Amino acid sequence: MRRSLAALATTAMVATGVAGLLSLTPQAQAATTSRIPAHVFAPYFEAYNGDSLSGLSAQSGDKFLTLAFVQTPSRGSCTVYFNGDTSMPISSGTFGSDIATMRNMGGDVIPSFGGFAADNQGTEIADSCTNVDSIAAQFEKVVTTYDVTRIDLDIEDNSLSNTAGIDRRNKAIKKVEDWAAANGRLVQFSYTLPTTTGGLAPDGLAVLQNAVANNARIDIVNMMTFDYYDNASHNMATDTQTSANGLINQLRSLYPGRSTAQLWSMVGIIEMVGIDDFGPAETFTVANATTVTNWAKTQGIASLSFWALQRDNGGCPGTGGLDNCSGVSQSTWQFSKIMQSFTSGSTSTPPTTPPTTPPTTKPTSPPTTPPTTAPGTTTWAPNTPYVIGQVVTYNGKRYQCRQSHTSLPGWEPPNALALWLPV
Repeated sequence: MRRSLAALATTAMVATGVAGLLSLTPQAQAATTSRIPAHVFAPYFEAYNGDSLSGLSAQSGDKFLTLAFVQTPSRGSCTVYFNGDTSMPISSGTFGSDIATMRNMGGDVIPSFGGFAADNQGTEIADSCTNVDSIAAQFEKVVTTYDVTRIDLDIEDNSLSNTAGIDRRNKAIKKVEDWAAANGRLVQFSYTLPTTTGGLAPDGLAVLQNAVANNARIDIVNMMTFDYYDNASHNMATDTQTSANGLINQLRSLYPGRSTAQLWSMVGIIEMVGIDDFGPAETFTVANATTVTNWAKTQGIASLSFWALQRDNGGCPGTGGLDNCSGVSQSTWQFSKIMQSFTSGSTSTPPTTPPTTPPTTKPTSPPTTPPTTAPGTTTWAPNTPYVIGQVVTYNGKRYQCRQSHTSLPGWEPPNALALWLPV
């Protein structure tokens, strides 16, 4: 996302909670199922200007927000902070009470790494740090500190041409996914990438190709359907749809075993409400918001978002590219109110304290010949839809579904512990 470079020079206020109030206790709350709905509207919250995260969530009605951005303070660093500001470390004191408040209201957050400024200046974690294990450790720290189940990676500008950084990032993703599976956690990764009106540009597609080569599972591909900079006039809603259709064709080549519906469930759309950075020729209108929201519901995409929550007001008619207003005539939170209806699908919030004993008491000595399928369960099979809580057997062992999905070859329960809990 195009967080302006000028914003880096602004001293950000630290978003903290009252000590001890609504603090997060991630070790006791390790999420085993997604905190994010299957179809979620999660606009970006500009975490660098001192606004109240939970306050704006409540005012706008946006229960789910994407936090922009997490990055290192300087090139060569392997430690991330919000906005690269060392006064905003990854700790419960930074946004911890806000996140707890949002969860109490039925919402959650998606931390986003990178962003235009970090990608431009070399402070995106995989561009800055050359050690894959250290990069993975920073992802894991965000996961465990805030007990989040989804991380977004906003890759644009110079980060798209840094092939070494691309490879490190995807190797780190794979390490985190393996770590999550081994520790009974669910962690999803999304990539946010610039796009053309016909799909991802070659450099954005190369990021996904490298992920496939590294066996890194990418759950969602968010398209930034704005800032085309092609000197053409645009119907932004129409261009969103043609761009997404192009992405589907690209994803089909990367994941040939997936159905069209499964490919659409990997798609995320990010608009820039009002006048974008290019100017009036690329204006996303209130009417466009209605069109895109209805289309997104029909297509069954995974995620809908916009840049940014603090822009969702009509305070600067005719002015584009600002961080605090849309540039079009609108009421405050009008885009949010239109697009909130996209959110649907269940979330499963983990218990505060995990059970100390397994849900089923195992016999002291197993039968000589265990049954192939336990009573009340089915045998796992590929290309089959499963829902949260459903129990299957595989090779004589029982697994409970952690997240609704349609199985694919290679996603056998012991190989996909992010989706299946041994019971």
